[in-house]
Amino acid sequence: MTNQSADGVYFGMMSGTSLDGVDAVAVEFRVNHAPRTLGHVALPFGLPLKEALLALQAPGPDEIARAAKAANQLAVLYAECCSDLCVKTGLTPADIKAIGAHGQTIRHRPELGYTLQLNNPALLAELTHIDVIADFRSRDVAAHGQGAPLVPACHAVVFGAPGQTRVVCNIGGISNISVLDADGAVRGFDCGPGNALLDHWVLRHTGQAYDADGAWARQGKPDPALLAALLQEPYFDLAPPKSTGRDLFNPAWLEAYLQSGAGGFSGLAPVDVQATLTALTALAIARDVAKHAPDCSALFVCGGGAFNSALLDALRAALGDLGLSVPVASTDVLGVPPLQVEGLAFAWLAYRFVARLPGNLPSVTGADGLRILGALHPR
Repeated sequence: MTNQSADGVYFGMMSGTSLDGVDAVAVEFRVNHAPRTLGHVALPFGLPLKEALLALQAPGPDEIARAAKAANQLAVLYAECCSDLCVKTGLTPADIKAIGAHGQTIRHRPELGYTLQLNNPALLAELTHIDVIADFRSRDVAAHGQGAPLVPACHAVVFGAPGQTRVVCNIGGISNISVLDADGAVRGFDCGPGNALLDHWVLRHTGQAYDADGAWARQGKPDPALLAALLQEPYFDLAPPKSTGRDLFNPAWLEAYLQSGAGGFSGLAPVDVQATLTALTALAIARDVAKHAPDCSALFVCGGGAFNSALLDALRAALGDLGLSVPVASTDVLGVPPLQVEGLAFAWLAYRFVARLPGNLPSVTGADGLRILGALHPR
């Protein structure tokens, strides 16, 4: 049971693979009580920071200096989120037990023994005068785990229902699912691309940062040949535990498939490629649900993808085509808005660290055992 001395209010900071900004939540944790969200703020990345972070996703010149500067900028933005949360909730830094700050993933190669989340938690502690817990993933990787996804353990606490199998699907830059089995067992893994490729393609062809509500994708039609080609990616057939990121699903990956085959797919209208990418994201998720949770009673979506109705319609259709009659809804119906779920999870991981309790699940990540995740940077 969680140590009662760990009870209190925590801030959770999440900036995900979509590279759109920071979601921050204030959450109160108490022994034998459900987590209580007190406030939420979201701050977008300015274009220079977004471009700097995107450039760091691939090798390039002067990486160390560029990464250090971007980490400082990110810490400043995290600190602004903390200040805004204090104003919104009426709390002071002295009222906050700790900040759980995930950082910005720029490399994720657990098969090589490392994962790297850009952050400067020391600067964040200095700016906020609040204890900061950071670097959550590396201990799990050190224990031969994937280091991801880490949210299923929190999903089980917040969304689990005894006697029901539920699936929680986060669609950020990458899509992942948490399978919350009726018997209390928890599984989870990354399914494949989420918004990362969709955002790249719509920006390239329309200048818009994202395909709002999937409106552009709805104007096109998925191309069966391209979809079949994309589904040849070996990652989709890997058995869990598995995790992925922009290291694999990036513009170069997409371009290689667009140029594949006799003559490639250069004749496709860009809007049809967008529709195909939407179908790919939906089908990758649906196939994993059919394979790993065919008895699920419902699928609850969080992350930015929860606001893309074209993607959710494609997901419902893909599930139906696979013979699954599974309701698809936002986590809103369970009391947690979609953009607060991951921030809540990293607040929970900070809570677990302070209580000196494990935050990972070997059934999810494949780690050698339960581990306390994170590192403390005192206020």
